[in-house]
Amino acid sequence: MIKVGLVSLGCPKNLVDSEVMLGTLEGKGFTLTPDPADADVIVVNTCTFIEPARRESIDTILEMAELKKTGRCRRLVVAGCMVQAHHDTLKKEIPEIDALVGLNDVERIAEACALEAGRKFEASQEAAHYLYSERSPRRLATPGYSAYMKISEGCDHTCAFCAIPSFRGTQRSRPIASLVEEARRLAGGGTVELNLIAQDTTDYGTDLQDGTTAAGLLRALDEVDGLRWIRVLYAYPNRITPDFIAALAGGRRLARYLDLPLQHADAALLKAMRRGGDGDAHLRLLERLRQAIPEIALRTTFIVGFPGETETQFRTLVEFVRAARFDRVGAFTYSEEKGTHATALADDVPAEVKEERRARLMEAQSEVAEARHRRLVGTTIDVLVEGPHEESDLLLSGRSEGQAPEIDGSVILTDAPRVLFPGEFARVRIDEAHPHDLVGAVVGVPPRG
Repeated sequence: MIKVGLVSLGCPKNLVDSEVMLGTLEGKGFTLTPDPADADVIVVNTCTFIEPARRESIDTILEMAELKKTGRCRRLVVAGCMVQAHHDTLKKEIPEIDALVGLNDVERIAEACALEAGRKFEASQEAAHYLYSERSPRRLATPGYSAYMKISEGCDHTCAFCAIPSFRGTQRSRPIASLVEEARRLAGGGTVELNLIAQDTTDYGTDLQDGTTAAGLLRALDEVDGLRWIRVLYAYPNRITPDFIAALAGGRRLARYLDLPLQHADAALLKAMRRGGDGDAHLRLLERLRQAIPEIALRTTFIVGFPGETETQFRTLVEFVRAARFDRVGAFTYSEEKGTHATALADDVPAEVKEERRARLMEAQSEVAEARHRRLVGTTIDVLVEGPHEESDLLLSGRSEGQAPEIDGSVILTDAPRVLFPGEFARVRIDEAHPHDLVGAVVGVPPRG
């Protein structure tokens, strides 16, 4: 049996592609191993979103290439966004690569991993058009109780800083029936938390031109038995409609959570970013969400150091963060991406200034987040148990409805009345609040079975 080890880099959207590759390989008789050093074939699913992601991808490819010299690896396969965007460069610059698998070749991964003598694999050179479906083989790389589901692929926006449409292609939405079927299958396998992902989840369905909307999808998924939390990530603020808010507010299983990347709050910079709007418009949207969905957890991301950003414009962003009272914030320093509209602008904010501004922004948000968390002290909330805490086997770690996996911190659990297993829910009294994490005692658990 040929053993395959897959290393997945980048975002959850890329992880879903990796899961389809794993499912395809398993269905074709390959054996999967989590340890690349134990693999006959190594697959690296790359990311090329920004320069640090590209560096990580290249470093990982070179690290895995060393295992062809020192380990049992006989074939190195590189897949994903970097292949789609830089196929010829990879082929020329890293001869250790045996096969390149583009975004259209996800379900051809078994051909690329074959070890037959003389076997060649040629990646598709077409623009990205692949879209997985409920029929695609898929093997979860996440814990079974929590899964991502990609509702569409590609993007039709022209944000000045983003190159994703140039290699991921235009938006392609899956039909609601396909998504409901996949959700039912996941729930039947024990998934209780479903995280909806796309380049823009709120733009879902517009390309189908048949009346399909993100709000309609939410209502359909809300009927899937077995799911407990359906969380929406990557919502484009200008696409959030009253019907979308109403659907999110009215759902039984829809998490009181929304991730909506705003990027900035200064009107001139947002115009330069090709985003539109301003801080006041953002605040009005946040107020509509909070009025419709009390206690909703709101997350966003910002870019600091975009070309032309002045100290005054940055201070506008910091003041906006204090006024907006987000539960979670992520921040990136701007990096120039070839082929984007922003390359026509001078990258005139020094790197050290970008980093200093990012630190100041996150310091302001840390104060906001701790204050938001302090409101929870003394309350009792539902927590999804994830297992032993990484720093002590005497503690458990879990997440609340307002904490998405990987990015939003955790709830540290104490005083459980019985052994709790990953995927179970517990009632937890919050005793301590910190900027990123909460600490609480387990005061109730559902009966076993």
